[in-house]
Formats: sequence, structure tokens, C-alpha cells
Amino acid sequence: MLNKVLVANRGEIARRVFTTCRAEGIDTVAVFSDADAASPHVREADSAVRLPGQSPSETYLRGELIIAAAVQAGADAVHPGYGFLSENAEFARQVLDAGLTWIGPPVKAIESMGSKVESKKMMADAGVPVLTRLDPESVTENELPVLIKASAGGGGRGMRIVRSLDTLQSELEAAGREALSAFGDGTVFIERYIETGRHIEVQVMADRFGTVWTVGERECSIQRRHQKVVEEAPSPLVERIDGMREKLFEAATLASEAIGYEGAGTVEFLADEKGNFFFLEMNTRLQVEHPVTECTTGLDLVALQIQVAAGERLPAEQPTTRGHSIEVRLYAEDPAQDWQPQSGAVHRFDIPGAQFEVSDKAGYIRVDSGVETGSVVGTQYDPMLAKVISFAPTRDRAATLLAKALQNATIHGLKTNRDLLVNILRHPAFVAGDTDTAFFDTHGLDVLARPIAQGRAEELSALAAALADAASNVARARVNRGLPGGWRNLRSQPQRKTYNDRTVEYSIGRVGLISSVDGVSLDGVQLVEHTPTRVTLDDNGIRRIFAVSTYGSDVFVDSSLGPVRLARAPRFTDPTDEVAAGSLLAPMPGSVIRIAAAQGDTVTAGQPILWLEAMKMEHTVTAPADGVLAELNVQQGQQVEVGQVLAVVTDTPVVTEQGAEQA
Repeated sequence: MLNKVLVANRGEIARRVFTTCRAEGIDTVAVFSDADAASPHVREADSAVRLPGQSPSETYLRGELIIAAAVQAGADAVHPGYGFLSENAEFARQVLDAGLTWIGPPVKAIESMGSKVESKKMMADAGVPVLTRLDPESVTENELPVLIKASAGGGGRGMRIVRSLDTLQSELEAAGREALSAFGDGTVFIERYIETGRHIEVQVMADRFGTVWTVGERECSIQRRHQKVVEEAPSPLVERIDGMREKLFEAATLASEAIGYEGAGTVEFLADEKGNFFFLEMNTRLQVEHPVTECTTGLDLVALQIQVAAGERLPAEQPTTRGHSIEVRLYAEDPAQDWQPQSGAVHRFDIPGAQFEVSDKAGYIRVDSGVETGSVVGTQYDPMLAKVISFAPTRDRAATLLAKALQNATIHGLKTNRDLLVNILRHPAFVAGDTDTAFFDTHGLDVLARPIAQGRAEELSALAAALADAASNVARARVNRGLPGGWRNLRSQPQRKTYNDRTVEYSIGRVGLISSVDGVSLDGVQLVEHTPTRVTLDDNGIRRIFAVSTYGSDVFVDSSLGPVRLARAPRFTDPTDEVAAGSLLAPMPGSVIRIAAAQGDTVTAGQPILWLEAMKMEHTVTAPADGVLAELNVQQGQQVEVGQVLAVVTDTPVVTEQGAEQA
């Protein structure tokens, strides 16, 4: 029996493990970096130990610090969560050597699967179908495209699609740097890239007595940058193809038995539309998407992990599944801007009716979140804010339920991929189960990333924002507080406010509300009531309520039409806020890890100037046009803030101190 568990992780997964520990009567210990000192997972643990430093390499990747924290806090077991050291065999060995229980698979099993290169050889010997590894030195044009993958980790880090031999070497180097930063191991390998594959995985659970469960399959085909965005159980593809599930389960069992596996693990495959599949990797840990399996089985996988680690037997009978569950990953990122990660304050985070618990009741929304209202998202870690999960008797109902829950969620602060997720769940191809790894390319990221609320919905929301602002002005006024904001006794100039480059004009008089957006009248719209935070409008007989929240110049309007984020333009522009033409601005806070040009160099449009690292990913900053690099304002290793001017490209030569022109 385990009494106190330290979770060697942070955020959402730490909170998830703590939830089960509380239900099992087990004390909990958190570890935290300086950047995470105010994180919810720290507060929810029974005790917490600081890991001095900010970055993962200083904190969560320091196994000796984590083990020392466990000993100091009196823990008798360590749960690694996922990511960081969860698949590090040496860390697992050190945990055991310290006399602690490792809530994970045997060290040898982790070692076997820790190298994707070696694991594929082992799986081939066990009779599991695999893709052939390619030699970087002998890749030909006919073998393109190829996929570079990190040998030691997952989650999209250290992965690159290469379509040209000219870029193969540079992409290998970039993937190696990214893998080293994320996993402490820069080893990468190459294999054939299947453009429109289906990502299918099997959840396994095994004990030390030889019992192996195959606990259903999941499909995780919709991905961005090789990182999963939407996951579901069961797989629509597997449901359609007779006999495919049995073959998948057999292969997953062979894989588990070949390495003497114990605990929770996932065997991942890449499949085609005909049901052929190939082994990708085995994740020797709990998966991010494990909640969809819990919803469709009623199992608590973390509780089972703890029981197996404590030496208990699994029942001989395999668990059954029912219903359908879908999970989406809510990221702090802007899909429309090349998935740029976002950082900043979470002013408000609320998904009505959602709970953070394991449940299998129908019509259920579950949220596993690493943030809450008031949290601050930095640049040191992955930009995932939460996982939102639905469970219903059918796939259609699960998708409808989840889309509605996301649309009704109150998410104020940094930008997220919420609109993208809703559009995916409502897309005809998704509804039909036609999901593959090329989903965004096939259906257009520009279309899928569009706001939920457009057209008249956005216009009404902007009007509501203006009216709420007027009510706020009245509330602060010292005279005539009884008059509504925007009141005109005689027809005169209307009130005018600008949001997102859209001009809202309105006046409230004896005939009621007169309003327009960008000069186009909003006919039939009447004002029912307005306060600084709530506006009710009657739109040609249809009454709607708009909740308005303001944080500085940012305004968030939530209604049944969908969420709208507005930026209120100032009445007067501060000259100091203007930047020179051709300025390259930092798209997010981060660290300059490489510079490829010098001041005075001639550059071409699209040429890489420098690279930023933020949230464990590399981001390339390129020249916006042909010209000369007139300014270079940063150096390697420098930390930059979002919007900071990194460099300036002009179309005129640079004059040096000696007066000579550089072309």
C-alpha cells in the first residue's frame, strides 16, 4: 500500500494524478519551478517542494533534485506523469535505488522502448509490422517526403517533414536541437512519411503476473506539427473495418509481452484507409489522451497504475467499452498565425457544467486543466491549457456536446485555438469520421481557424461592447447619471468607437437605438438594457444577452452567437508606439537561439534572420521582403518580449560609420 506519492511533473497531469490520490486516501507531494510557484497543482498538493530555476533543464529534468524532494517530503512513491522524465530509464532506476516505488513500467521495458530506433527492431522480431528506418546519407528523391523523429521523446518535438534533399541536413540539425532541449537527448532518425495516414493507438494495462489488458483503441489523427489536437475512442476507422480491432489488439499484446511490460502504456500505429497498420512507438507512460479511454470504460487508469505498482493483480477478465468519447486539447496559440504560442494572463477560465474527475455518465463534460482564473502562462513550457472531454452514447452526440461546451466556455486573456476546435467538431468530414493526419491541409487551416462568430454576430457583439462602455462611463459620471450612455436630446453626431478596425456608431434618443457598423445600419436592433457588463439587444424580434468583460484595451463579448474578442482602439495614437516599416517584431516571448545574418547584409524575402525558442519549440523569424538588414537589435541568448523589434529590413543601403555604403 502506498501512502504518499510525489508527482514528478506539473500543471494538468499533476492535478490529474492528485485527483485519484485524494480518492484513494493517498497523500500528495508536488514539485515546482520558480515559474510555477503560483500554479494550481502546487496549491492542491498536501505539500510541495521548490526546484530552484525556471527552465525544464534546471528543474523538472533534474532527476536528482526530484528524488531528493521525494525523500525530503517523506514520499514512498514517484509518479512521473507524461513528458519530462516519464520515459527516462535512468531516472526510473534512480527512483528505485533510492528505495522509492516507481509508478511506471520496469526499467528494462523503458530502455527497450526508449530508443525508437531500437524499439522498431525489437517489434519487427516480435512479429509487429513496422516502417523501415532510412539512412540520412542515402535518402533519394524517390523516397521523399521523409519524417525526422526524435528517438527519445514525443509530443511533436524534434519532428520535421522534409520534402527536399537540400533542406535535409539543416532540418536534421534543427530537430536534434529541439529534441535535446525537450528530452535531454538529441538523437533523431528518419523514416518514410505517409501523407494521409490514420494515427491509431491501443491502451494497454499489464501487471507483474503476466496479465495484459488491451483497453480499447483511440484515434488521434488530427494533428498540428505532429502533436495531437483531437483524440477519440473508439476509432471511426477501426469501427468500419472488420477484424481490424482484433489485429491491433493482438499486435499491442505481442509488443507488451515482448518487453515484459507492467503498468499503463500505449502502443501507437500508423494505419491506412484499408486497415493496414505499422508500429510507430510504444509510450511507456500514461498518455495525454487517456481520459477518452477512462470515459468509455469507466476505469481510473491512474488508480490502476498505483495498484499495479503496489504489486496487486489485475482481474483476468478484460474490461469492456461502450459509448463514445472525444477529447480536444485547448492550446494557448494562434492557429491563424502559424500556430504561434501565446503567453500572458488568464483573466477568466470557466467551462459551465464541467468537472475534473473520472466519470462514465452519458452527456458528460470533463475538463483536465492546468490553469484557472488568474493563472499566468509563461514561455517555459508546453502551451496546452486544458483538455476538454465529452462522453455520450454515440459519436455524433459526443461531438455536438463538446462543440457546444467549448462555444459556451468563458476564456478571457490570451488567444487560444478554441474556435478551431469547434470548427473541427462541426466540420462535415469530421462528422463523417474522415480524419487523417493531413486534415488541416485537406480542409484548409485558414477556413478551420476562422472565428465562430462572424458577420452580424461580430457586429452585434461590437455594438454590445460599445453600449457596455457607455454604461460604464455613465456609472463613473458625477452628473446626469439617470441618462443612458449615448443619449441625445436632439439629433446630433452619434457616439463613435472603434474595435478591431471596425467603427461602431450609435445614438440613443426618443426613437430608441440607432446604430451602424462601418457605415452600414443595423436595422431592427433595439436596446433592451445595458450595464457595464451586460447588454440585452432585440434583433428583429430575437432577444439576446451579451456578457461584456473589459481588461485594458481588450474586450471579450460572450453570447449565444459565439465568443468575440475585440481590441478597443485608443482615441489618440501615441507616437512612441509606432515602429519603422520593415520591422521584424517578436511574435512571442522567447530566447534568441541562433542568428543567421549580420547588420548590413542583403537579404531576400523569406530568408531566415534568426530563430526564437519558446514553449520548447523553435520559431523562425524571416525577412518580410527583399532589402538590407539595416538594424539587428538582439544577440544570441537574449530574452525578448512579444512585440519587441528584433531587426529592421529596408530597401535602402546601410551607411557605415566610415561613410561607405553596403549593398
